[in-house]
Amino acid sequence: MTPFLILLTIGLPWLGALLVWLVGEKRPSLLHALAVIFAVAAGVAALVLLPLAEATAVIQFNTQGILGELTFVPDGLGTLLAAVATVIGSLAVIFSVSYMKGHAQLRRYYVLVLLFIGAMAGLVLTGSLLLLFIFWEITALCSYALIAFDNDNPAAVHGGIKALIITQLGGIGLLLLALVAQAQLGSYDLAHFIAWSPTLPTAVLALLAFSTLAAAAAKSAQVPFYTWLPDAMEAPTPVSALIHAATMVNAGVYLLARLYPAFAEVAGWRTAVVIVGLLSVLLTGIMALTTYDLKRVLAYSTISQLGYMVTAVGLGGIFASQFHLLSHALFKAMLFLAAGAIIHTLGTRDMRQMGGLGAKMPLLRNVFVVGALALAGLPPVNGFWSKELILEAGLKSEMWWAYVGLLIGAGLTAVYTSRMIWLVFWGEARQKYHLHPLSPAMTIPLILLAAGTLTSWLLAGPLSHALHDTLPFHDLHALTLGEMVAEVMSWGTAVALTIVLLGMAIWWQRARLGGFVKRLGWLEKTAVNSFGFEFINHGLTVGAQRAGALLQKTQTGQLNWNVVGILAGLLLVLLILWGSV
Repeated sequence: MTPFLILLTIGLPWLGALLVWLVGEKRPSLLHALAVIFAVAAGVAALVLLPLAEATAVIQFNTQGILGELTFVPDGLGTLLAAVATVIGSLAVIFSVSYMKGHAQLRRYYVLVLLFIGAMAGLVLTGSLLLLFIFWEITALCSYALIAFDNDNPAAVHGGIKALIITQLGGIGLLLLALVAQAQLGSYDLAHFIAWSPTLPTAVLALLAFSTLAAAAAKSAQVPFYTWLPDAMEAPTPVSALIHAATMVNAGVYLLARLYPAFAEVAGWRTAVVIVGLLSVLLTGIMALTTYDLKRVLAYSTISQLGYMVTAVGLGGIFASQFHLLSHALFKAMLFLAAGAIIHTLGTRDMRQMGGLGAKMPLLRNVFVVGALALAGLPPVNGFWSKELILEAGLKSEMWWAYVGLLIGAGLTAVYTSRMIWLVFWGEARQKYHLHPLSPAMTIPLILLAAGTLTSWLLAGPLSHALHDTLPFHDLHALTLGEMVAEVMSWGTAVALTIVLLGMAIWWQRARLGGFVKRLGWLEKTAVNSFGFEFINHGLTVGAQRAGALLQKTQTGQLNWNVVGILAGLLLVLLILWGSV
């Protein structure tokens, strides 16, 4: 049963992509139907797989070659993220029925979305480092194509290229991990690598640990690579909800959590993970206060919340990290889809041209407020419980400064969340609106996600036990729902809630703080420039493009030139092998 469900979870979206491609563009209704059917079916298969989680490989295929043994392991961590990817993916596809109606490239859109959903499910369910890398690259390619989907928009093309290059450069670290595991330990198997990683030379293990951190930071848009994610907001809004809120960006956090037992004892690694996550929390929290683009505010908040998850991994709070991943996937997908409905109706992403929408669009207002409460970490919604568990991990850690940084981040989140809610839904309308009712294809995903945001914290007990029972190397402490509530209800939570309420008060009393805010003008100017990190990422993007252009010039098609290149490559390989003897 379990192997069959794994194959369905991964294979159904890909089969749907094939059928969509074969149907063509002339039958849009059939395209919508096929995409919804296969996406929903994959989500159902993933949900059925959840209670069947186990730590052993249920699919094993030995290639008897360089690919090694290809395995799939439905443990608690993998099945959780597979369910997140497919369920959120199915809701994004349903939302797309209305959002993408009449689009000329509908076939291409659904093919890419379905391919992405299947690849993300494969990424988290495989037990092979090589397969993990292959799925990792497929998600990157699909992400690039979806970000640049409106290819007549230069900003979209630029955002797609930037995302592809940065995430691909990060993927080199994952490829290095896979190749070293095979060369040093004789296997691509993830569990084998974790078990035998202490036998590796200290320098080699340190190299793998920090290269993996770089790969995760690039994929999850963390410092210093985070600037690609705001530029990716040129993608259609359902893509933003799927890829850049609930699935692909989670892959980096997943990688760190998965390999935590192998790298936890590497000198300085946990501290580096915490610093990367904490800087991402704080810097992008400030940046969210400087933009009026609704989708970019949500993008910065995504980076910041991913920073919480990364920090939690560095603190050893694996369950807290993954629990917040689940919470964030639900409420952030809802916020992106609600934002998409607003943008679809008004034709603008500029919050300065909104205002007064609360009375005119009550459903969107209500679901958005639920998502905003979760984002800010206020009870009783899921974001409160998962974020407080991360703060508790910081409070118990020897890295006290991380706890302080997370508290500051919570205050910043409250400020920019209050600002976003006010500018969009309250105050006076800043233009004449010509509103039309939302279709069921838009409202149903929003309502389901809102319900998940309100109730998913009740799954803390089963999720905790699933991770504890199926992750033998992680030494996790299993919590019941009651124990989680008891742990969260501490003086630390009272402090955190005070900070959040203070952040909200700062926004509501902004007029009285005008003089103080003006003195922080230098900080705003620095934030607009991404604190200098855009310079790094722009350099990486331009450098990769120029290197590609130079390499292209070598492809002359002349036989003599090709022979020289082949011989030179062989000579280089021989020199490397000779030097290693």
